[in-house]
Amino acid sequence: MYLQKPQFCVMAERMNKDTPLQTFPSHLVWLLVGLTLGWGINWPIMKAVLFEMAPMHFRTLCLFFGAAGLFTIARMSGLPIRIPKGQWPQTIAIALVNTMGWNIFAVYGVQLMASGRAAILGYTMPVWSVIIATWLLKEPFTKRRALGCVLGGAGLLLLLGEEIQAVGRSPLGAILMVGAAVSWAIGTIMMKRWPVSLPVSAFTAWQLLISVPPIILFAIIFESGTFNPFALSLWPMLGVFYNVLVAFTFCYWAWIKIALIAPVGVSSISIMMTPVVGVFSGMLLLGETPHWQDYAALVLVVTSLATVLMPAKPMAPRS
Repeated sequence: MYLQKPQFCVMAERMNKDTPLQTFPSHLVWLLVGLTLGWGINWPIMKAVLFEMAPMHFRTLCLFFGAAGLFTIARMSGLPIRIPKGQWPQTIAIALVNTMGWNIFAVYGVQLMASGRAAILGYTMPVWSVIIATWLLKEPFTKRRALGCVLGGAGLLLLLGEEIQAVGRSPLGAILMVGAAVSWAIGTIMMKRWPVSLPVSAFTAWQLLISVPPIILFAIIFESGTFNPFALSLWPMLGVFYNVLVAFTFCYWAWIKIALIAPVGVSSISIMMTPVVGVFSGMLLLGETPHWQDYAALVLVVTSLATVLMPAKPMAPRS
């Protein structure tokens, strides 16, 4: 039986081709807020879990149960979950770069440096994605996007502040986190370049599930320990559940939904608030005191977000 392209895919394609967005879609703002808080708070939580659980064991649990939850939601909603014929290659390629690549680089990188610094380096993704999207997707490099990258980048540099020397003391951790950022950027562009005709919940679930076998292989070869989260102490165990339910089931779904609708340059800059939340939540959970650089960085990143969240002025009609 011929599988007709779902209506949601057709609508998204028309939106991108006929009326390309230059600012963030207003109806997704609350989704972005949830994503920013969910992923931002997770950086110190993830660090706590990794004190007691091997990285790839941890990621295997998150990916598998996150995928199971999303498949369940898609099935209960009556949405299709089968990958259309001929679209397996791009689905696998996107999953390996976008999900597996990020998780391997990031989870090892965060072990080698403070969670706040790791989050900052990981969220240099917008810089890479704007550059690559301008080249491959021919997205316009508008003044708004350029300003957003400059302001956001300045904010991230302020957050690093005196920690630059610490990054230098942990070059492998810094390299891994930048690798995670580049992998995430390329994966986001691949989703736009080679779309898969599936609803967001099912597509996200496949992204997570396809990444499970290679990450299990990493765990078997390079790590020892147990996959049982109930062997952990209370807070790391709660951290695993938080990751499954919030960071993977909700946040991955929210990010892919945003990334598929908004242009890469817009969606990438829109998530630059996440490392700011990561730094401040780390201070809250670890009892650290914020400095003036942290507040200044917050102002810069919020201003950066305004460049893509504020609606563009309507064009005057031609006479």
